[in-house]
Amino acid sequence: MMPHRPAFPFPIVGFDLDGTLLNTAADLRVALNHALGLVGRAPLGPEAARRMTGAGTRAMLTRALAATGGPLPAPEVERLTAALVAHYARHIAVHTRPYPGCVAMLGRLAARSVALAVVTNKPEHLAVQLLGELGLSHRFYTIIGGDTLPPGPDGTSRAKPAPDLLHEMLARAPQKGRAAYVGDTCFDVEAARAAGLPCVVVSFGFAEGPITALGADAVIDHFDELIGVLERL
Repeated sequence: MMPHRPAFPFPIVGFDLDGTLLNTAADLRVALNHALGLVGRAPLGPEAARRMTGAGTRAMLTRALAATGGPLPAPEVERLTAALVAHYARHIAVHTRPYPGCVAMLGRLAARSVALAVVTNKPEHLAVQLLGELGLSHRFYTIIGGDTLPPGPDGTSRAKPAPDLLHEMLARAPQKGRAAYVGDTCFDVEAARAAGLPCVVVSFGFAEGPITALGADAVIDHFDELIGVLERL
């Protein structure tokens, strides 16, 4: 008789996308440099561009403009943001790949009947497109983006670090039970904390500063570690 395997402690696990499941840095840098080139700014190298990521498209562009000559008027930033997104959408999966161990980890969680979700600040249509092009969409019961929910009553964003997207993840879940969230930045940790969920962060993502300073419940260096860490949580 096979030994009994205890039920997995988290029937629902959500994941951030950029810098967590997928290394999107190279394709984001190409799109960012395209936008910078439209206003005569010098392109950013891999490390400099990586430091700009993690807080969303507009923030990435704003930081890049500040680093390459200074800010621009808001209408010009809006125009460049649209150009950046359009260029990115046309070349969204040229260099992007899952991090090592990611696909196998998703399979192992699914084999334990865990419902998997993506909750990202990336616009929903881009997250759906990217996961589709990489053949990963079917692994998730929902893909929630930073613009999936309308703004709050006062017009404020409901994207991370607000907990709203994680609340929506739980509302859409096909099963009940405890949930955990996996990310790579302070936005992920703060959103999970606000939603009352434990948070695991990956050390290989887009976080600024020491990963231990984020205050997550656990840190992993490879996806081979995730299931064991969640079981201990």
